[in-house]
Amino acid sequence: MKRLLLLWDVDGTLIDDGHVGETVYPLAFERLTGRSARHRVTTAGRTEPEIMDELFHRHGVGRIEESRVAAELTAQLQRRAAALRTAGRTLPGAVAALRAMRAQRHVAQSVLTGNLRANALLKLRLFGLAEYLDLTIGAYGGDARARAELVPVAQRRAAAAYGREFDADSTVLIGDTPLDVRAGLVGGARVIAVASGASSAAALREAGADTVLATLRDTGAVIHAVQAPGPTARSPR
Repeated sequence: MKRLLLLWDVDGTLIDDGHVGETVYPLAFERLTGRSARHRVTTAGRTEPEIMDELFHRHGVGRIEESRVAAELTAQLQRRAAALRTAGRTLPGAVAALRAMRAQRHVAQSVLTGNLRANALLKLRLFGLAEYLDLTIGAYGGDARARAELVPVAQRRAAAAYGREFDADSTVLIGDTPLDVRAGLVGGARVIAVASGASSAAALREAGADTVLATLRDTGAVIHAVQAPGPTARSPR
């Protein structure tokens, strides 16, 4: 059986953060600029640097050093960790799916997330999910602003770690937004979309997902979707 690289989105796919995560951006903005954030920006499916770039742009703020922005985002989520643990939850079926996929010896399992690495690790550890994942081969918001560019990052890291190449035929991305779907299709991965976040199953199908699941509750369905034929077998749309 061929080796597969399985990349999980975090927010909306594995966990529901109870809207705590989105409070971090205006708080970080205020600390970095000394001004209150008057405008809101959409966050689902985007990288954290991209979200902050739009906040700065909408408020007429010039580019701020990336390391300062990353440090502030990390600090703000650390301060909100207790609230995150209280308000957040692991989504139904997530633990069972992660455990089942870890047991598949031909699967290298990690994350592809818009979170900065430190923030992704905090969330995954807080909800007991980190142990199921090889987080050294994942791709994070600090690796590229455009989400599609994260797929090749993870593929290169996995290739270095496991001594074989991963391409669109051997990479699977699981996410919950149309932007996750686009990241996989553009970046080079087969896409399983889960309608566990704000996006409907219809919207995820329209975005081009290869498979759409209502939730992760059916572990057998998750395994079957991951092991389905790759992009070369897609039907024309």
